[in-house]
Amino acid sequence: MRRVTEIWSSAKTGWIGGANRVELKGNGCERCEDRRIHMSGVYAAETSPQMPHVRRIGFSDLRIALDQGLADFRDMPSHAVFLCLIYPIVGIFLGGLLLRYYVVPLLFPLVAGFALIGPFAAVGLYELSRRRELGLDSSWAHAFDVLRSPAKWSVFALGVLLTAIFIAWLLTARWLYHVTVAPLAPQDIGAFVRDLFTTGAGWQMIVWGNVIGFFFAVVALCLSVVSFPLLLDRHVSAAVAMLTSVRAVIENPVAMAAWGIIVAAALVVGSIPFLLGLAVVMPVLGHATWHLYRRVIAGA
Repeated sequence: MRRVTEIWSSAKTGWIGGANRVELKGNGCERCEDRRIHMSGVYAAETSPQMPHVRRIGFSDLRIALDQGLADFRDMPSHAVFLCLIYPIVGIFLGGLLLRYYVVPLLFPLVAGFALIGPFAAVGLYELSRRRELGLDSSWAHAFDVLRSPAKWSVFALGVLLTAIFIAWLLTARWLYHVTVAPLAPQDIGAFVRDLFTTGAGWQMIVWGNVIGFFFAVVALCLSVVSFPLLLDRHVSAAVAMLTSVRAVIENPVAMAAWGIIVAAALVVGSIPFLLGLAVVMPVLGHATWHLYRRVIAGA
């Protein structure tokens, strides 16, 4: 059973998409098969205790999700760039602080950490993709409709969890630096890079940093690959959303591993030109994640 929890329109007729579609006519409602909405905005809440059904997907589904994400970005480029331009700006600002305080070793972990908090940062993009998919106005201001969603507190709770994982990663990276390269006391960027690639301590930092970073990335992927879109699409709890996300990874280990590699590679490429490429990479990945969720979760 699905119920309407929030409507901002005086329109008399509309359709709500999802596993069980509902047609609204005046004060009544009937089931229907169309997936359309003629209202300015509708949030539907999932009241069924059943867990969402997870589909098996393949590489073709990843390609389709990326193509659809790119199509969303082309249709809403100013909106997406407006939302995501803040991330490279913040990254450059933080990078400047790191250089100022001579903690250059944290610059790479900081950039890599975008993959950990990216699903939370892209919540507004999921909402824009949802609205465009339903034929609604998808101007950038609607990205903030998430703040009025019935799932806003669940989204916030899951976002806090990913932020905690991100902070834990930075603290771990700092600790690793202090037990490996720091005793060599590099005085500048050149000395740090030389010690990193020409000493045993430097290679220990590289190897263990990647191993530990991989663990953090897997945890974040399992918890969030479809959880945020699921929270927006169906009013489930944060626990159900995370469990469904974990099930999606278990059911599709190869495809999800490939998705994680795609995300990591895209973020690296976007970070190379002084992080400015993230203004394009972030929105494309955000929109694509919404479409990946549509392909993974049955009835979505």
